[in-house]
Amino acid sequence: MKSTKTKKTPTFAQAVLPVIAMLLIFGIGIGRFGLPAEPLMLLAAVVSGIEAVLLGYSYNDIMNEIAEKISKIWGALLILVIVGFMIGSFMAGGTIPMLIYYGLKLINPKFLAVTAFIVTALVSVLTGTSWGSAGTIGVAFMGVAVGMNANLPLVAGAVVSGAYFGDKLSPLSDTTNLSSAVCGVDLYEHVYNQLWTTGFAAVLSVICYLIIGQMGASGQGEVPEMVGLLTSSLDSMFHWNILLLLPLIIVLAGSIMRKPTIPVMLAASLFALINGAIFQHIDLTNLVNATINGFNVSMLGFTEADMPAELLRLLHRGGMMAMMNTLLIAICAISFAGTMTVTGALTVLVEGLLSRVNTVFGLIASTIVTCLITTGVTSNGQVSILMPGEAFRDAYIKRGLHPKVLSRTLEDSVTCTECLIPWTAAGAYMATTLGVATLSYLPYAILNYSGIVFALIWAATGIGITKTSKK
Repeated sequence: MKSTKTKKTPTFAQAVLPVIAMLLIFGIGIGRFGLPAEPLMLLAAVVSGIEAVLLGYSYNDIMNEIAEKISKIWGALLILVIVGFMIGSFMAGGTIPMLIYYGLKLINPKFLAVTAFIVTALVSVLTGTSWGSAGTIGVAFMGVAVGMNANLPLVAGAVVSGAYFGDKLSPLSDTTNLSSAVCGVDLYEHVYNQLWTTGFAAVLSVICYLIIGQMGASGQGEVPEMVGLLTSSLDSMFHWNILLLLPLIIVLAGSIMRKPTIPVMLAASLFALINGAIFQHIDLTNLVNATINGFNVSMLGFTEADMPAELLRLLHRGGMMAMMNTLLIAICAISFAGTMTVTGALTVLVEGLLSRVNTVFGLIASTIVTCLITTGVTSNGQVSILMPGEAFRDAYIKRGLHPKVLSRTLEDSVTCTECLIPWTAAGAYMATTLGVATLSYLPYAILNYSGIVFALIWAATGIGITKTSKK
């Protein structure tokens, strides 16, 4: 007679054990040894998987749960790959270089901070990457600030704010796609809903940068030689034409009309590649290579040795391969989530944490605190979006809140705050790239923390909080 194991629901102590193990593994692995997040997440999944087996769940149960979760976000993962494809084509076609060129031309010494915020935000929205925009246009603005003897932490904070404005609101951003996917929200609906927090935070940022910038203005100054070198180099490499903006118009029109994301991106990429062939005279082999491995100045007949390092940082980006790391961390995080949800551990945890939370404000505040703690311990934004998103989604639905409220809160409390924590990869990258310590630019990164303030205000007042219908 065959005996079958009884599948048990974990107690709260058993449910919290994998989470504690994950926090310890990440804290020691990243904090002490600087190890990459992917193998650490898999190790945490192993710990959670062993507990699931001890509770009576089979290997097939675990794998089926992981496969189901991956299938739910497969559309977003595919979008990430297409985003890399599109950025590479936009670079080769001259669309992004043209925007960078005229962005640099807009620099006005009297309004340096607010200009840095607006232009960096524009580039970030169009490219979908906070790191890329800060490491390119942001570096140029820091060069301007140095030449003008301006307030460097102020300008760095403005750059960081602008960079993360785009990281939240761009349909090309990996965190934007992940947040919408893990909560089961349409990408563009998620983007528009973030205007309640990010939009108001952006307006507040512009007002503050205008006031602080005027108070600290020390004269008109002159644009440093580096900016002139960048613009002249771009002008000599690319052939500008109004049609280079057509791919951008297609993306914006598709976003406004809420057309399917992937077809819109592919259509925009196709026109960008045509521009690359017609206006930039790039051959077919290099055009295809740009969509896979990213753009390189050699595709235009220039050598890297002859180009300024700042220009290479501006141009060398894009390609589907650039998205592989994000795909990998997403799959590893979902593997951990699957081993926890198969036993119902996440449900037990959330119910335990929210047992005394009876208001919308309490729910959103609990989400924010959980995300901040997860980000601080794991030092990884993707993990800090995926795990709390998976844990809190059902709680929001049960309490009559639309999942897009959760997806917005995840971005308010993870995407924008990761770069404000010195020991995270984002904080270290911004500090190193901009040449200003994280805690020095933190007070001036107004958009990054004011989004949380607005999230709590709307939670307390009910403004901008979408409820679900019984259907």
